[in-house]
Amino acid sequence: MLSRSTLQLLRFHFSLFLLPVFLFALSQLSQINWSKAVVVFILLHLLVYPSSNGYNSYMDRDEAPIGGLAKPLPPTKQLFFVSIVMDIVAVSIALIINRILALGILFYIIASRAYSYRGIRLKQYPVIGFLTVFICQGALIFFITYYSCGANFLTMHLLLYCLAASLLIGALYPLTQIYQHRQDEADGVITISYILGKKGTFIFSMFLFLAAAACLYFIFNLQAKTNLFFLFLLYTLPVVLFFCFWMYKVWQNEAVADFKHSLRMNIIATTCTTLFFTTLIIMKHFE
Repeated sequence: MLSRSTLQLLRFHFSLFLLPVFLFALSQLSQINWSKAVVVFILLHLLVYPSSNGYNSYMDRDEAPIGGLAKPLPPTKQLFFVSIVMDIVAVSIALIINRILALGILFYIIASRAYSYRGIRLKQYPVIGFLTVFICQGALIFFITYYSCGANFLTMHLLLYCLAASLLIGALYPLTQIYQHRQDEADGVITISYILGKKGTFIFSMFLFLAAAACLYFIFNLQAKTNLFFLFLLYTLPVVLFFCFWMYKVWQNEAVADFKHSLRMNIIATTCTTLFFTTLIIMKHFE
């Protein structure tokens, strides 16, 4: 029986914040193998991501708020063993789909462990830590989803798709660190948000979001569907409005760069991009 602490720290709900990249990949496929798509979804969102969350919590032993949790419980040894079992199950099932998926998931697992493991601790380095998340949660997940769920060939524009996915992840990620500066510093971790400062974090995230929007414009322009770019702008308008509101508040008082506003930013951004990419999937495959 899994303990309450283990179930909480696996943070299954937090996996939903990574759903837009999966949906983005599906939205760019001309044909979707739905049975494989369901399996890949389960592997990523119910095994790989929660396992990574749990291992990170086991290593960090946070007492202050962390991503998606206001009051994390103390981790136990059970959490460590459960994360290992989930990883083994995920890679084993992925091998049934294809070796690229299995290798991609294995790479993600190794990277996430190196990110958290006290003996390596990539997260303690601001640039390397950021790039680990930027690449693995963005480009890597897009690629293995795209390849495994229906791509009969790799399009010449795949790198642009992967870059857009990473930029969408990168734009939001520093904002999830913005309230943890003191906690991270006490743990010997220097994040990209800490280096940039609270105001600098907003400027950096704004730049990455604009870059992501530019990539999407080029993608839709290449497809002769620039109307979809304007649809993206419409769907993400709440994200931009809340971001500007929060940024203005932080400029007035940096204490507003807190867990509550960071979580709201995450929820709004995830909801809007999830709805957008879901709309693209419906338009392409269910008309």
